Amino acid sequence: MEPFKIKPNTGRILISVPFLQDFYFRKSVVLLADHSSEGSFGIILNKPVEVRLSDVSSDFEGFDAPVYLGGPVKTDSLFFIHTRPDLIADGIKILDGLYWGGNIELVKELIKQHRLTAADIRFYVGYSGWVPDQLERELEEKSWVVSVTDLQEIITENPMEMWKHSLKKLGKEYTFWVNYPPDPILN
Repeated sequence: MEPFKIKPNTGRILISVPFLQDFYFRKSVVLLADHSSEGSFGIILNKPVEVRLSDVSSDFEGFDAPVYLGGPVKTDSLFFIHTRPDLIADGIKILDGLYWGGNIELVKELIKQHRLTAADIRFYVGYSGWVPDQLERELEEKSWVVSVTDLQEIITENPMEMWKHSLKKLGKEYTFWVNYPPDPILN
């Protein structure tokens, strides 16, 4: 199926086109955690920040998991995805094996007990959100390519290579985007 023809849906990814210059979304891969007629929200998967979780909150002292920039909305709040619905109650399923949110107090306790590792959970500052029909307009403007993903790609992919890898996975016609200059006017 041609990427510009794939429809957005919960559990799919948005890959920014190479000429998108927005600070948050330039060379981004966004996981849609929810997509409906009421709007969409997700998290940027491939933008780690220079701090650890224990630096962000004293509630996670000693847990040196990386923190990622999830998007421009509510950047003063912490969000998470995880692979442990057996331990973390109230999470919302995004795709097989991957959940959004849940009981944060339980997460804190599980971390203190060393029952959760950085391989089980990822934390994000902020999230990405679209009001009704906004994402569809951006797709019509060809700001994003929608693609499918799976748990392994989300969890094991090197975040710094995820955008390039996601484009290459789309096929030969998208491979040239990988080398698109940061500012084509200067080229």
